Amino acid sequence: MKKTLVKYPYLTEDVEIYERENGHKIVLAHKEGELVNVSTWVKTGSINEDDTNNGISHFLEHLMFKGTHKHKAGEFDRTLEAKGAIVNAATWKDYTFYYVTLPKGENCKDLNLAIELHADMMLDPILPEEEIGAPFDLNNPKVTDKRERHVVIEEIRMRKDQNWTKVYNACNFNMYKKHPYKRDVIGTPEIISQVTQNEIMNYYKTFYSPENMTTIIVGDYDKEEILKKVEKEFDFKGRKNAPKRINEIDLPTDKTVFIEQKGKVNTSYLMIGYLGPKASQLKENIELDIISIILGEGTSSRMYQNLIEKQSEPIFNMANAEHYQFKDGNNFFVQANFKPEKRDIALELVKGEISGLLTNKITEEELAKAKKKIKSRFADGAETVSDIGETIGYYMTVCEDLKLIEEYLNDLDSITVEDIENTVRKYLNLDNAVISILEP
Repeated sequence: MKKTLVKYPYLTEDVEIYERENGHKIVLAHKEGELVNVSTWVKTGSINEDDTNNGISHFLEHLMFKGTHKHKAGEFDRTLEAKGAIVNAATWKDYTFYYVTLPKGENCKDLNLAIELHADMMLDPILPEEEIGAPFDLNNPKVTDKRERHVVIEEIRMRKDQNWTKVYNACNFNMYKKHPYKRDVIGTPEIISQVTQNEIMNYYKTFYSPENMTTIIVGDYDKEEILKKVEKEFDFKGRKNAPKRINEIDLPTDKTVFIEQKGKVNTSYLMIGYLGPKASQLKENIELDIISIILGEGTSSRMYQNLIEKQSEPIFNMANAEHYQFKDGNNFFVQANFKPEKRDIALELVKGEISGLLTNKITEEELAKAKKKIKSRFADGAETVSDIGETIGYYMTVCEDLKLIEEYLNDLDSITVEDIENTVRKYLNLDNAVISILEP
């Protein structure tokens, strides 16, 4: 078994990574205290889906809690919650992860129990038909079965009523030509209503493979004992690894793409989207985080000050920027909500703020302030076992390299105004933008 040590900022001991012969990775991180976090990150999400099974990763996440051959549906949650545990899971484009945070118990008794139950859930879900619910025709109003299939479809329908979701989905879809990132992670009612238990189980068996899984234990425990425990409980019984899949990475559009939607809304919604570097390109990622803060995060940001505070007459209700990181290339979004009758003015003002990153030179003061905010956020991420587990999971799964975290603070400190300007030129050109608007 291959062992790697990583110097994780703000932790008192090196993080230990163990890669087993089958490819399963075990990460042990020390954090003083009574709470422990157990999680497994799986390298699958909408990145492994297509038009025939979009949403299957998220549906499977729900069904993983519906029992194993050892434990009936609901037993996992009830047993651990009785010990004071928080149990949950999440699905996104590059990953699905499952976690338990709880007090470790005397002699780590409850930590050991959590590992046993967690491993059983990850390795032996039965995905029972009676929990999934039978496939059905969406046009049949007589269906009364309220199983998990219907829970997920209701979740999809609720999201479709959300204005920002409509704007984001249109923007996201048009930023890509071929890459699976173009699809909504939650899927469609048409697919979820028809996908069979057999299809879901085949997807599970394909992608929940040893090489695709990283199990992370964060807390104060005997590392040697817990390593043996995780090895014992995560017995894959010769399960094969998933076939290697490389997606063609789309280039940004070479001319501005404009998408307009009408809806039952009182105000107008705007999103301008750009494709960015891969998550593993750490320094450029940090630079885009800095740009996001300077441009549109908080009341001191340029967008808030110029578009909301200093306007002689109100045009905008909200204006901000966000940066999402993904394995095959990030997204940078500029967003605004404004008065419909001011559409042309609003659009030009937002575009002006983006171009203003170069024409109205970023100051050393702005850069220093953004760096300070990022450092504070980075330090906060090492405060709780849950946050540490999530950060490790992100670096292991999306960046595919926890070693990057050793360089994070040095890379942050080294960034100059010129670096920021070069990154703006490289990624935030209006010719490479997708503009999505939802209007009354």
